[in-house]
Amino acid sequence: MKKILIRAGKERSLLKRHPWVFESSIQRGSGDAGETVRVESADGTFLCWAAFSPQSQIRLRAWSFDEAERIDAAFFQRSIAQAIAMRSRLAIASDAWRLVHGEADGMPGLIVDRYGDTLVAQFGSAGAERWKAVIADALLAATGLSRLYERSDAQAREWEGLPVQTGWLRGDGATALTLREHDWQLTLDVAEGHKTGYYLDQRDSRRRFAEAVKQYGVKSVLNCFSYTGGFSVAALAGGASEVISVDSSAPALARATAHVALNGFDAARHQAWDADVNATLRRCL
Repeated sequence: MKKILIRAGKERSLLKRHPWVFESSIQRGSGDAGETVRVESADGTFLCWAAFSPQSQIRLRAWSFDEAERIDAAFFQRSIAQAIAMRSRLAIASDAWRLVHGEADGMPGLIVDRYGDTLVAQFGSAGAERWKAVIADALLAATGLSRLYERSDAQAREWEGLPVQTGWLRGDGATALTLREHDWQLTLDVAEGHKTGYYLDQRDSRRRFAEAVKQYGVKSVLNCFSYTGGFSVAALAGGASEVISVDSSAPALARATAHVALNGFDAARHQAWDADVNATLRRCL
């Protein structure tokens, strides 16, 4: 096992369980891309087990602060099972949600979203990349699913010295999916679009927005940077009589318009403007 020594005084963040170590904090030691290394303070005290990244400014990303822990297949199986178990205790009004959120779940650089019967993963660090096959198998075993699509196309890959990689890791089939969110249906294509295909982090915000539109009797809504119209659907569900979606992406607006129809709203209540938001605001306000 290779060893990395941290400069005196630079161990403080690790002692507070911050999982990153920058290049400038390393006194001595190196490793291969994604290799698990033992990290010690300048006096030789164990600090953590971490993945080494030779090209990133973030040279180390901690897997575990427990010296007795072993970073192996069983470690990832446990970590993924724990992350999924945590979500299972939540009342999520959707069949789409985030299963693994990187450092927050002890798996730096790994993002995994579930859309119905399909998983979508981003491997954004050298460590996650090195353990990709193990992680993929653990995800399918823990969820009982058979389809896993890779969307490793974020800029973080470049910073880690990793190439863009997209496509089916496990299983195959159509990448166009329909998801349920609250009382609505929404669509996405996991092979394209922002993030893993959709803004799951705004699910509760969309519900609250629909409630606010209803509570305050809002009749007109201008949805700027509307993307595929999740908030536009929420506004219509809340009772708005006029919703304008503004975005510079024609495909995103086409999907927003389709969402209006999919959820049974009158097409006359929705307009899609293919335009620059800032220019639109200057013109209209």
